[in-house]
Amino acid sequence: MVQCFLIHTVNPVSTLAPGESRVLYSRVFGPEEGALTGADSELGPERRRLLQNEKVAVVARQVRSAVTQSREASGRVLVEAVLGEELVALQEADSGVQRLGKGEPWAGERSALWLGVQSLAFTLVTEPHENLLLAEGTLKSLTRHCLEYLRMLGTGSEVRDVLLKSDRIDVLLHRLLPHGQLLFLNHRFTQSLEKELANYMAQ
Repeated sequence: MVQCFLIHTVNPVSTLAPGESRVLYSRVFGPEEGALTGADSELGPERRRLLQNEKVAVVARQVRSAVTQSREASGRVLVEAVLGEELVALQEADSGVQRLGKGEPWAGERSALWLGVQSLAFTLVTEPHENLLLAEGTLKSLTRHCLEYLRMLGTGSEVRDVLLKSDRIDVLLHRLLPHGQLLFLNHRFTQSLEKELANYMAQ
């Protein structure tokens, strides 16, 4: 089961404190109560929503730190890609898996898989027993579709593009990650799904 999917910034943002990450899109799967324990389960809807946003922000900060460290360690110069170079940007993306211990920020352990593409990170948080290879494939597929169909590359455009196209990201998740469940996709089903998504995104 996938706990959540989020898209967030990994490059410095002038309006944020150093080390902070701006969450541009997030989707938490499963019953809301599943992320709440003890006294938290008695909170009102608004306080629950704020608590959920805080937990997503914690993940974003940890992944941002991991992406930064990965890029510094590689010593590779980041060359900015532009619209039309989505596949190149994806091939050159930094990637990793971050273990989230108990209380960081959920009660139980989680695994955070991330792809750092230019100034954005795409992150999946899964239960610790999930198939990480399957989760990685799903994350790459989601990222590729977001880059290709939603055209997120380009200086200064990522915030506006993600916020304005959140409904289309919802559709991608509904098809590729229904209710947070990882799917084993055969070639024929994948082709059919690709065609369906292409037709929808062309509208």
